[in-house]
Amino acid sequence: MSAVVTAVSCSPTHSFSKPNRNCIRLLAGLGVEGDAHLGTTVKHRSRVKKDPSQPNLRQVHLIHAELHDELKASGFDVSAGDMGENVTTRGIDLLSLPAGARLQIGEAAVIEVTGLRNPCVQIDRFQKGLMKAVLDKDEQGNLIRRSGIMGIVLEGGEVKPGDAIRVELPPEPHQRLAVV
Repeated sequence: MSAVVTAVSCSPTHSFSKPNRNCIRLLAGLGVEGDAHLGTTVKHRSRVKKDPSQPNLRQVHLIHAELHDELKASGFDVSAGDMGENVTTRGIDLLSLPAGARLQIGEAAVIEVTGLRNPCVQIDRFQKGLMKAVLDKDEQGNLIRRSGIMGIVLEGGEVKPGDAIRVELPPEPHQRLAVV
């Protein structure tokens, strides 16, 4: 199976979930047009509180639809956009991508992967127990965050369901994703 966009979502407010759209427009250096997290500096409220001048490494949030499938099988009612993602994908292991990987989506858009999303308390307010369901531990006891990845927009363009996703890996050695 090739990697594909299954849904796109955007919200002008800082709501947890984002409604699905027919398409979104990515703006180079800014993020998703019309989304509350658009901008060159950080827009997530907790990060703005700490230092509003930080660069926005969280312009676009991506989640793999396979996570939604897994959560549904565990009894959660989760669909595209519900966990605040802008782009829902299928057929690509987002969490295994290295920092700096580039995702070419559709005709023109390019997103550079910056890191992992760190799920916050809002996820349990959305559905009780969801935070625990998206966190895991590896054999060494290290925390594994499975709630998607974040990126910045290198090249703008329209993104819509059905668009192909092509991955370009950065030069080795690859850096594992860390929370941004």
